[in-house]
Amino acid sequence: MLSRGRRGLENGREESGRAGRGREERGRRGAYARLRGAYVWFRAFRRTRPFWGGVWMVAGGWTVLKFSLSSVQLIVSTGFGGVAGYLVGGGMILCGLIPIAAPRQRYTFGLLGCVLAVVSLVVSNLGGFLLGMVLGVLGGSMLVGWGARRPRASAGTGAVPEAVEA
Repeated sequence: MLSRGRRGLENGREESGRAGRGREERGRRGAYARLRGAYVWFRAFRRTRPFWGGVWMVAGGWTVLKFSLSSVQLIVSTGFGGVAGYLVGGGMILCGLIPIAAPRQRYTFGLLGCVLAVVSLVVSNLGGFLLGMVLGVLGGSMLVGWGARRPRASAGTGAVPEAVEA
């Protein structure tokens, strides 16, 4: 009888071990489901905004800003020429971030970002050694050229639907 009780105790431990593994497996599935849900959300977010144009514009602005870095004494002594690299680089970063947050502003900030990228050629070490300028012009043109997806025409009608503005 004692051995039977001991066996029952061992079986109880074994069952609780299975339950623990089950909870762990559900935890992994839950983490995968959350990760999958985050990916689906990000994909929908990316497709409804001029995402890649904004990313290229931010990369160009960061490059211009990086190559404009110098000591504070030099910036103060050179005046506007020293500050211009910071202003242009920061402006390009903002011109990349604002259309991602507000897609209807893509024309304005895309054009402004392109102008800032070209201006960076003069005011900031050849526009971040040409790399920042090229990335900024690429991003600005992608922002201006981005358009909202058109809905598909229904199979029953031959009419072409109008574009939906985001």
